[in-house]
Amino acid sequence: MSYHNPLATPADVEGFRLEGEGAISFPQGRMRLESLRQDANIVLWCPEDFPPDLVVEWDFWPVHEPGLAILFFHARGRNGEDLFDLAPRSGPYEQYHHGDLDAYHVSYFRRMWPSERRLHTCNLRKSHGFHLVAQGPDPLPAALDAQGPYPMRLTVAGGLITFEVAGLRSFRWRDERPLAGGKLGFRQMAPLIGEYADLRVRAL
Repeated sequence: MSYHNPLATPADVEGFRLEGEGAISFPQGRMRLESLRQDANIVLWCPEDFPPDLVVEWDFWPVHEPGLAILFFHARGRNGEDLFDLAPRSGPYEQYHHGDLDAYHVSYFRRMWPSERRLHTCNLRKSHGFHLVAQGPDPLPAALDAQGPYPMRLTVAGGLITFEVAGLRSFRWRDERPLAGGKLGFRQMAPLIGEYADLRVRAL
């Protein structure tokens, strides 16, 4: 299968599901996500279900920091349920790593706490649970210096997960018990404002 969404107009996100108190706009012909409150973290889910082996690509621009961005992928219920059939979620991170779902989550542009601003990394976690399984460098500049787009690429093949930022590999990790595919979503921790475009998913 292949999926392409330019994320350029409101029509492009019809059927998407926003969790948490956030706003979606398209001021530059690309999707902007922002929280409506200082503590209102948000997740925007794509409605498609994707297979376990795939390539996910998207463009990212950091507009305002601090905060952090996450891509959830292979998200589904712990018993195989469709993600949208689970209990409603409202944005707090605990609902996603210790709730009723399994997923991978790769965090990037991690600029929330002083320790993260001193050393920029991308983290891969696996849930259920809060298991940090891989970590690598994050070359993204501060929002003040950003001149995107910055192409992001995630590849999953036979349990081998590779994450790249602007053509530079951040990490590679093999899961001996890989998750079976599912939905993907963009998460932001307030007060980050991020912009996204040209989401492309290709099955391997």
